[in-house]
Amino acid sequence: MSSINIKRLHHVQICIPVGFEAEARRFYTDMLGLQEIEKPRQIPGIWYRVGESELHLGIEPEMYPTKRFPSFEVESLDAVRKHLAANNITIKEESPIPGFQRMSFLDPWKNKLELLQRNA
Repeated sequence: MSSINIKRLHHVQICIPVGFEAEARRFYTDMLGLQEIEKPRQIPGIWYRVGESELHLGIEPEMYPTKRFPSFEVESLDAVRKHLAANNITIKEESPIPGFQRMSFLDPWKNKLELLQRNA
């Protein structure tokens, strides 16, 4: 069997509960500053452009705890820390991994979002 030639990550999907699209836009669009992009009308949820990839917020009738999460590389964790603190978002400092500092926080539906900064 030949190997699969994966070109790049297209999108990551996390979920919000039914009926919380307006709150999700306040969090992801207004507070985090992500750019919403058009999605097919027949697919519920909200889609965002994140660098060269996408973040899709799917609609789940039943939410449950999960360890799945997206991780985004940023330029300045210090600037992000200040922005999140100014918006009363609790930050968790994560153990460093080789070549990166990292931290995480939860969205209003307990989806974990991790942010990384490459070590200088």
